[in-house]
Amino acid sequence: MTKNRRHFLKAAGTAAVAAGAIGVAGRARPAKAADGVSWRMQALWDPGTTPQKFEEKFVARVAELTGGRFKIELFAAGQIVPAAQAFDAVRGGAFQLMKTFDGYEAGKIPAFAFTSTIPFGFPEADQYEAWFYERGGLEMAREAYKPAGLHYIAPTVYGQEPIHSKVPIKTIADFEGKKGRFVGLASSVMAKFGIAVSPLPTSEVYTALDKGVIDIADRGDLTANYEAGIGEVAKYIILPGVHQPTTATSYVASQRAWDALPEDFKAALEVAAREVSGALRQHILVQNVEVIDKYKAQGVTFMSLSEADILASRPKAVEAWQAATKGNDLAKRILDSQMTFMKQLGILA
Repeated sequence: MTKNRRHFLKAAGTAAVAAGAIGVAGRARPAKAADGVSWRMQALWDPGTTPQKFEEKFVARVAELTGGRFKIELFAAGQIVPAAQAFDAVRGGAFQLMKTFDGYEAGKIPAFAFTSTIPFGFPEADQYEAWFYERGGLEMAREAYKPAGLHYIAPTVYGQEPIHSKVPIKTIADFEGKKGRFVGLASSVMAKFGIAVSPLPTSEVYTALDKGVIDIADRGDLTANYEAGIGEVAKYIILPGVHQPTTATSYVASQRAWDALPEDFKAALEVAAREVSGALRQHILVQNVEVIDKYKAQGVTFMSLSEADILASRPKAVEAWQAATKGNDLAKRILDSQMTFMKQLGILA
């Protein structure tokens, strides 16, 4: 049993989780903080969206697990500070907790390139989540955040994000010469395949596709992108999403605020985070199946890259992974750990 597994089981026991699923009733042991604790949290998502609704479930579950003593006031993206400023805002104490995508800060902290997504890497979300909980990923993510005065609590891991395109893409070679929107590690990996990459904000993807500023784009999961109207301006969807086959967003707290919590409350955050990860992933699976017909009704065509094409292209992606470490010791250790696991899973030769 790994250290991560022992820690999670201890946390689950401490928080007195009864059934481990969002919405299942459970009573937490009394918190040590007699007067309770109040935090503020800013998420990545817009109000009313599916992922934001799951953040509402997260804060409700934390309150439930602590007998109502730990209250988190939830804000949508940009409601306290612009999304790009959240990292520094939590460091500075403007709020105690954020939901973020580590890849946004990969330019400053190379390790973050690998704790958010691995283009052409883990094809299954369970594999990536297993790396966090069973192969030391949590500890390494926390090591990456610690110098910034932040504490990595846990990831939310879900499956692939599609590539939306204005032109047919039948093979990976067809990406060459196209203009595309990608972020994080996907920016450098997809550039390897001849794409002129622009790391546009999510809010600009629709307009950029509509006006022809870009030909292809990563944005979010199928349902979120349908809700944003992407099918109106890009009539092709390319699967699998090799640029982001699995995704990890993350709960990150101020280290000072984290250290001040009683152990019961820390456990509640960790347990609720893992519950949300599985619940959101399963919800997205169901939603994506249902939304395919809606895209087709808009005249969108689904195109599939072959497994043989992906396999043949993976060595070029590995070169980009290695370059993205920028020689940083922690980034190299994370990548070595992930590649070892991928070899054991048969993903890498």
